[in-house]
Amino acid sequence: MTDRSGPATAGEATRTACLWVPDWPVVAALVVAGLGPETPAAVTGGPGGRIIAVSAPARSAGVRRGMRRREAQGRCPDLQLWPADDARDAREFEPVAMAAETVVSGLEIARPGVLLLPSGGAARYHGSERDLARELTEQVAVRTGHECQVGVADGFLAAVLAAREDAVVPPGASRDYLASRPAAVLVHARPGDRALTELVDLWRRLGVHTLAELAALPDAAVAARFGDLGVWAQRLARGQDVRPPARRRLEEDLTVAEELDPPAHRVDVATFAARRLAERLHDDLSRRGLACGRLRITARAVDPVTGEARTLERLWRTDDTLGGLSAARITDRVRWQLEGWLTASSLGEGVAPAPIAGLALAAEEVAPAGALQPRLWGPGAGEDLRAHRAVERVQALLGGDAVLTVRLQGGRDPRDRVQLVPFGEQVPPERDPDRPWPGALPPPAPSVVLPEPVPAHVLDGEGRPVVVDVRLGVSGDPARVVVPGEGTWSGLDAAVVDWAGPWPVAERWWTPQGKRRVFLQVVADGVAAPALGLLLSSSAGEWSLEALYD
Repeated sequence: MTDRSGPATAGEATRTACLWVPDWPVVAALVVAGLGPETPAAVTGGPGGRIIAVSAPARSAGVRRGMRRREAQGRCPDLQLWPADDARDAREFEPVAMAAETVVSGLEIARPGVLLLPSGGAARYHGSERDLARELTEQVAVRTGHECQVGVADGFLAAVLAAREDAVVPPGASRDYLASRPAAVLVHARPGDRALTELVDLWRRLGVHTLAELAALPDAAVAARFGDLGVWAQRLARGQDVRPPARRRLEEDLTVAEELDPPAHRVDVATFAARRLAERLHDDLSRRGLACGRLRITARAVDPVTGEARTLERLWRTDDTLGGLSAARITDRVRWQLEGWLTASSLGEGVAPAPIAGLALAAEEVAPAGALQPRLWGPGAGEDLRAHRAVERVQALLGGDAVLTVRLQGGRDPRDRVQLVPFGEQVPPERDPDRPWPGALPPPAPSVVLPEPVPAHVLDGEGRPVVVDVRLGVSGDPARVVVPGEGTWSGLDAAVVDWAGPWPVAERWWTPQGKRRVFLQVVADGVAAPALGLLLSSSAGEWSLEALYD
């Protein structure tokens, strides 16, 4: 580890140690796949599925961040590729954080792969900042097998850059340490932040090339021209802190469990046991002054004939900023799950319901209650809380699936991209929205998506139906859109003032269930308001109205 020296100057920053594991997304993917660090690997993500993280063996073969998959595989045929997965990165980084906490009690995870801690007291305990850094790297290597680098400096950005060089910047020297560096190094503070990348590029075009030049700009001018993001970046360029590192309080997940003997065949019997568990869990949280971010409900069902055990599990998110879940609200959620698990409908076709032999409730993401305070004004002032309570009362009366909320998922047309999930339930999307979807409808998204397509007619200037051939040629320019029949949009007869398309979408064309469609966007005049946008689709020569644009 090198020791950077420079003139000491007064600064408004906390002495910070930063632990950095290089190429963490790739390291986490290799761990999950059971492969060693000698494997050439990369992680893809973002627009176009480009390379966003590369392992050292892949770099030596010429693979670089920002490359397209095909180019990277051309340079390294043995390259292993995985999509970006934030949950995987965070989950696999926890052992690294636990190893670091054997050296220093309390730290802050800035993002998976980077953690921070105030180094003052820890450095005095271990002898010096270099000794602290050496102990951190050794413990992480011994306990996890991962190589890491540690840097110490005044302020967040200087500490992050020092970690990349395995260096210690003397107290008061961080501003000089940063001064000559290009403004582009700010992206290391927020990797993947497109707004910050665009701002750095704008500064480059304006002639602001180094952090010293950014730090020298007038504060008022930066705030007026570049907003909060510019102010934040300028503070980092000056070696200051936006806030000091927050120590991570060690809190274990709380779990309560109970065996049911005999196993419960009826919902009311299982709910009685669930109520006792809910009260115990709530009492444990209240006694310790804690709230949980997620509630995990686990049931063990045993087949009475074969004796085979099946584990049923569901995860619910909570709102720890509003006091978490009461015992009654925990009981409601367990009851909803028991009602589903004790009926064949939720277990899948051909799977018979089995009696519940064991129940367990786990409070996860535990934090001190009230650590996040609701706002005095706006949505956090009480309206959200009252709305949540009203929705939960409806769920308590009608069941968890009675209230659904909309969430974005992957798909090619607007209807496929809508996923309905029970309110408050945390389930993964059926289709990942971040993956590439070739043939997807281009933005912007429609403002209104019809529950079901409505039959329509698209006519040309002579009143003949518009037909799209196999080469995506239209028989004539669309001139009118007519929606016959009954319903909200019945009687629609509007003139087309502009149109775009068609876009072909062929999904699972190799199966009997495959769909072939073309989409057409039109601007129609005289509907309910001037220049209303319509999304139309054609399949097997029949047109349908799919959605509307504002």
